Amino acid sequence: MNKNTAALPAYPYVLWMALFVVAPIILIVVYAFTNSAGGVTLGNFSAMLSYAGVFGRSLRIALTATVICFVIGYPVAYYLSKAGPVISRISVALIMLPMWINFLLRTYAWMSILENTGLINQALRAIGVFSAVNGVNGFLNGVFGLDLKTNIEFFRMINTSGAVVLGMVYNYLPFMILPIHSVIIKIDQSVVEAALDLGASPAKVFSKVIFPLSLPGVISGITMVFVPSISTFIISKLLGGGTSLLLGDLIEMQFLGNAYNPHLGSAISLVMMVIVVLCMTVMSRFGEGEDRAVIM
Repeated sequence: MNKNTAALPAYPYVLWMALFVVAPIILIVVYAFTNSAGGVTLGNFSAMLSYAGVFGRSLRIALTATVICFVIGYPVAYYLSKAGPVISRISVALIMLPMWINFLLRTYAWMSILENTGLINQALRAIGVFSAVNGVNGFLNGVFGLDLKTNIEFFRMINTSGAVVLGMVYNYLPFMILPIHSVIIKIDQSVVEAALDLGASPAKVFSKVIFPLSLPGVISGITMVFVPSISTFIISKLLGGGTSLLLGDLIEMQFLGNAYNPHLGSAISLVMMVIVVLCMTVMSRFGEGEDRAVIM
């Protein structure tokens, strides 16, 4: 077969990458280093200093959501890898089931659950939680002279940072569980059995064999959760109510909001891309030696 003929099928993919990946990045770089008059400037980056709090909040919330997803996701993935094939298949299907529903609809559903008149507050009111809290507060006010509220009718859950983190964990948790699960089930059980035969305790087998060998899945899961968490804007807009402005919201404001400034928006997008690439590079360093795990 002619070499040129064999290479032909790659051309459409190269064209696709050039049009929809490389070209947009070039446009972002050009806009980031220019102003509305077309002149080259670094003013867009210096203007970002006023949004340092947004950068810090985005990193904090994204890291919090990623840590929670890992703490929940790894035990679930490990349990599924040890469960029987039927239970494992059913459980994986249930984990993937919410992903078949539109992302926006899932987030709207959480709004109806968390709002002041939502399902959680209605359930708490029905079982008398608010009456009990008001009674306790009234007693403490009378005994200790405090000024606690005695007319609580709901717990404020919507439009908070906690609601944003909850939305991220709910939407991105499958992206943590599935990669870890797919790696753990491929671990050679003879290696685990050899470690047990050599006298290693179950805890040591996990820390010295299973966890190091599962690092590729952990790294993939952390990356797949952290990247969308730091760049999301729908979750923070709907569940945060504008009280938890994140990088995604800030970029959207520069392109679609009243503060239209595509040059500043491009500069913020470029910095966010650099942050994501750096985080992915750092995470990949942890997995370089996972295939050389030893029994100690």
